[in-house]
Amino acid sequence: MECVNVRQTMKQFNSLQEQRVHTYQLFQEGFQAYLDTGPNYNFPMFQQLVHKVTEMFKNISDQVIEINRILSAEPRLAALASCISKIQDCEKDKLELTAREQILTQNTIDHPDSDEYKEELKQVKKQLRTTMDKIIEYLEELKYESEEFVQ
Repeated sequence: MECVNVRQTMKQFNSLQEQRVHTYQLFQEGFQAYLDTGPNYNFPMFQQLVHKVTEMFKNISDQVIEINRILSAEPRLAALASCISKIQDCEKDKLELTAREQILTQNTIDHPDSDEYKEELKQVKKQLRTTMDKIIEYLEELKYESEEFVQ
C-alpha cells in the first residue's frame, strides 16, 4: 500500500468516525423526543429510530472492519490496524452502554423513587465516560501512528 492510499484510508476512517458522532447525536435527539412523549411513550416512533440507527451503525462498522482488513494485510501498517481495532471494540461497548443508559434513564423517570435505577444509571454513565476517554486516547494514538504515512 502506498502512502497516498494510507492517507485516503485514514481520511475515510476519520469520515466514518464523524458519521458515528452524527449518528449518536441523532440517536440521542430521538431518544429525548421519545421521552418527551411520556408517560404514554410513542414506542413505534422510537422503534423506527432504533432500526434506522442500527442500520447506520452497522454500515459504518462494516466499512471500518474493511479498512482494518486492508491495513492488517500490510505488516508495516500493523500499528494502525491495531489502533482501529481498539477503537472499533470501544465503539461497540459505547453503543451497548448508550442503549443501557437510555433504558435506565427511562426507568428512573418512570420510577423516580427507585434508588437502584439511579445508582445503576450513575455507574453506566461512569463506564460510558471511561469508554469515550479510551476512544479519544486510541484516536490520538492512531493520529500519532499514522503521521509518518500521511505526510
